[in-house]
Amino acid sequence: MRTEIRAEELGLSGVYLITPSSYHDARGGFFKNFEERMLLDKGIKPYFYEEFFTTSKKGVIRGLHYQRGEHSQAKFIWCFKGRIFDVVVDLRKYSPTFGKWISVDLSEDNMKTLYIPRGMAHGFLTLSEEASILYKMDNRFSPENERGIGYNDKTLGIDWPKMEVNYILSAKDKNWGTFADCEKFD
Repeated sequence: MRTEIRAEELGLSGVYLITPSSYHDARGGFFKNFEERMLLDKGIKPYFYEEFFTTSKKGVIRGLHYQRGEHSQAKFIWCFKGRIFDVVVDLRKYSPTFGKWISVDLSEDNMKTLYIPRGMAHGFLTLSEEASILYKMDNRFSPENERGIGYNDKTLGIDWPKMEVNYILSAKDKNWGTFADCEKFD
């Protein structure tokens, strides 16, 4: 059975959940999770400058990260092994969804990807024993322009799934400031 690739805008302006086209037979499956035309039709010029790969153990929270100003990055996120609770926060003051957040389940089972435009903070929680995530970015990573928001920011009130293990965060992620104090996009 063959299906077509689809991009559905989620609750934040410009954030798209992409359902891959797929074909399955006795050998297994064949998937297409990116097509330039699909994003061009949404007014997005897809150009990816860098690609990163990460693995995370169960209970790991990475984020909420973003790059400030001209170093901001659009991202294309794909969890191809395991399962994550993925979160996006709108930091664009001009956006009708400014200060709002959404979450989506990305996994090897649903094979969906997430397109996140510039001006957003991003993070995730690993729900499976281990997860492998591929990130494509449209701008070079700039360590001196990396910023973040604490995952447990009270203003945002993100409803992270409860785990039977304690959340695991890097020292940097434990010390990010609040949404109220973070740098926004004009």
